[in-house]
Amino acid sequence: MWNIPSKQRLQQIPKLYETEDTELKDKLIYLHFFIVGCDWYIAEYDGDDLFWGYAILNGDDQNAEWGYISFSELKRLKIGYVEIDCDLYWHIKPASRIAKIKT
Repeated sequence: MWNIPSKQRLQQIPKLYETEDTELKDKLIYLHFFIVGCDWYIAEYDGDDLFWGYAILNGDDQNAEWGYISFSELKRLKIGYVEIDCDLYWHIKPASRIAKIKT
């Protein structure tokens, strides 16, 4: 994985289920991972290996959903020689402000 998020960035993310009463459109997205047309937007983290957020595979809305994402699996993900990346310039924002997320 290119640009693994720092412990400080990971500690900012609410714990799993901490925001379950928040509407999807209002969920804050703390991290963005991407690789070759695929995106993962992270809203919650268990502090160990499990994220909860929105995933879009192959840029296809039909292959997009809210759900659980394994951090260790993301770290190992490669397509050919290209590794997944974490957007270092990402700013925390609500899901409703991210055009790719359908809420």
